Amino acid sequence: MRKAKKPVPFDGSGRSNRPGRVAQRKYLEKQGLPPGTLVHVGHRRLERVRVFVTEYDDRHLEEKEVTGIPELNAFRQSRKACWFDVRGLHDPEIVGTIGQRFGVHPLVLEDVMNATQRPKFEESGESLFLVMKILHYDPEAAEVTSEHMSLILGSNYVLTFRETEGDEFDRVRERLRSAHGRLRTSGTDYLAYCLIDSVVDNYFVILEQLAEKIELVEDDVVSNPTTATLRTIHTLKKDIVSLRRSLWPLREAINRLSSGAVPQVNDATIPYLRDVYDHTIHVSEAMETYRDIVSGMLDIYLSGVSNRLNEIMKVLTIIATIFIPLTFVAGWYGMNFKSMPEYDWRWGYIWVISLALGVTATMLLFFRRRHWI
Repeated sequence: MRKAKKPVPFDGSGRSNRPGRVAQRKYLEKQGLPPGTLVHVGHRRLERVRVFVTEYDDRHLEEKEVTGIPELNAFRQSRKACWFDVRGLHDPEIVGTIGQRFGVHPLVLEDVMNATQRPKFEESGESLFLVMKILHYDPEAAEVTSEHMSLILGSNYVLTFRETEGDEFDRVRERLRSAHGRLRTSGTDYLAYCLIDSVVDNYFVILEQLAEKIELVEDDVVSNPTTATLRTIHTLKKDIVSLRRSLWPLREAINRLSSGAVPQVNDATIPYLRDVYDHTIHVSEAMETYRDIVSGMLDIYLSGVSNRLNEIMKVLTIIATIFIPLTFVAGWYGMNFKSMPEYDWRWGYIWVISLALGVTATMLLFFRRRHWI
């Protein structure tokens, strides 16, 4: 009798425990591969994939890191609400195993592992799928970075897939632990709302940091525009474009999610999702305002540089104009002729110096009266 094939355990190390077989691979391109092939597209940001489970109801809460398929199956068969937080996207075997246990479509898992996927929302069978971008502000590089996140909402579970172990959901965890509010007594659709709201609220933090940076750049543009100022303006433009690419598709997705036509979302949760949609509109309007300000700063910078160049050219032109008659005098008396009467004149040198100073003073006075200087 043929022995049953043992399930492949995973310990969060990013590889299977079978000898000689490494499941972790990084693909930069997916050309030529069949649809639904699980390959990681993006940068590997963690050493190993970790899966955390939070099981809860109104009286019970359990948090645990899953290290094998039997534990995953045990939580999967639970009737309580469960939140499966997967941190790390670079292992196709782990992501595929989780997707198989929850009946996730291979095309959805393909988008989960594709860090370049734009935000979107779609219904897949009895679950819904949402792609978002978590934004971070790097103070050292002074720029905005994005992190790919996917959320799958089922009947009694929520799956989240992230690239890093960020702290964006710490407040949601604290609310689950404290058992305050309606989070523990509501369904998983309300948990999904809380997670989405945490991501959108973080956009306001990014906007505030961009606003402070824009204010500083505005002062530099007016007072002392330099090449570093131009680089900062281009960085701001790139950050705003990144924010716009992350927000506009998400705005449409949340609008569909809060429309009331999604069976996975209860009617009691729809007003909260509409509130998140209002937040996305607020962020969108602020983002468009900042984009106009940065574009205006670029115009101000170019105008300032042009005016500065004009001032420099004006000064150099005045200096060159003043030296034209002086050069003429110096060249006239520098000719090597023997019969020049001025050579034998006792006051010739003083006369030439006085002539040069007089010409200079007369030209400066003329420029002043014409308001050229």
